[in-house]
Amino acid sequence: MAGEDKQSVSGKNKGAAVLSQDDIDGLMNSGGDMGGNGGKTDDDQDKLAEEWAKALESGEDIEEGQPFGRDVGEAHFDELKGGKTAGPAKNLDFILDIPLEVTVEMGRTRMLINDLLQLGQGSVIELNRLAGEPLDVLVNSKLVARGEVVVVSEKFGIRITDIVSPMERVKRLR
Repeated sequence: MAGEDKQSVSGKNKGAAVLSQDDIDGLMNSGGDMGGNGGKTDDDQDKLAEEWAKALESGEDIEEGQPFGRDVGEAHFDELKGGKTAGPAKNLDFILDIPLEVTVEMGRTRMLINDLLQLGQGSVIELNRLAGEPLDVLVNSKLVARGEVVVVSEKFGIRITDIVSPMERVKRLR
């Protein structure tokens, strides 16, 4: 790089400022600024030197980042006082308007494409459930309950007979 002091290497950085090796060495030794004092002014350096000298004279332990000989006040956490608990609020009204898809599943089966293409009007598809077995109630494709079919005002409905326990829901996740 000796002959390429202020030029871009192989033309990749046209228009970009290129640093010389001396500039890079200066940056590396100074902690990032071109002045060589690590970003601190002379006044900051003098104050820091005075604090170190006072700490050494008084025999205090010196830890970087810790104040010298100054009392630190007690931390106050007012928002945690008064019985407030961290975590979600007890009022869940804000989620009551979220739509969910509720599905009632009578049963399932697997078919070959050839068999599917042979279906016509009047064909019967055998499902994996027995007659009289409870139907599955799924909310967003997750089983939450079981029930039986009822007819209400000429429409089908489902009467919930069993709510799936949390343990059973966890088992079905596997």
